[in-house]
Amino acid sequence: MENRHASETNGVADEYLNMCIKSKHNNLCREDSEEASNKLTCIERAYSTILSELGEDVDREGLLRTPLRAAKAMQFLTKGYKETTEDVLNGAIFDENHEEMVIVKDIDLFSLCEHHLVPFFGKAHIAYLPNKKVVGLSKLARIVEIYSRRLQVQERLTKQIASAITEALEPAGVAVVIEAA
Repeated sequence: MENRHASETNGVADEYLNMCIKSKHNNLCREDSEEASNKLTCIERAYSTILSELGEDVDREGLLRTPLRAAKAMQFLTKGYKETTEDVLNGAIFDENHEEMVIVKDIDLFSLCEHHLVPFFGKAHIAYLPNKKVVGLSKLARIVEIYSRRLQVQERLTKQIASAITEALEPAGVAVVIEAA
């Protein structure tokens, strides 16, 4: 089961890179294809250096494409740097005579600790009190993804999500709770 998940992740990373290279106007990747390719090459070289310094032979069969795969994966895992709340919301904020609390629980999140570059993952829970403005619930999960796909600490992640929702919706109040390991 885990191997299947890993291969699915590599496929998603490949898809993300292809989107970056094919379109210079893609919302996920604002740099042009030459710049994206140069960045990928630099990250790939860095992974080759890391593997070499660990004592590995980067020319052995099992590691031949590992630096490239790792570079693509890192670009995917940090794609939040290239996304904005405005991109995700895309004007999908609606005037609605609704003032009762809106709660979305158990939003999956995956991030990388900025101190050690190791993963942390868990669930985010968001509650807000609309002030005549609402947004589709799936957009809240997308906001979580934008900020979790950056190098993070949980405290900042919580604040960034809450601030993005506050700025976009101007609610009477917002709360964000993250449970992660």
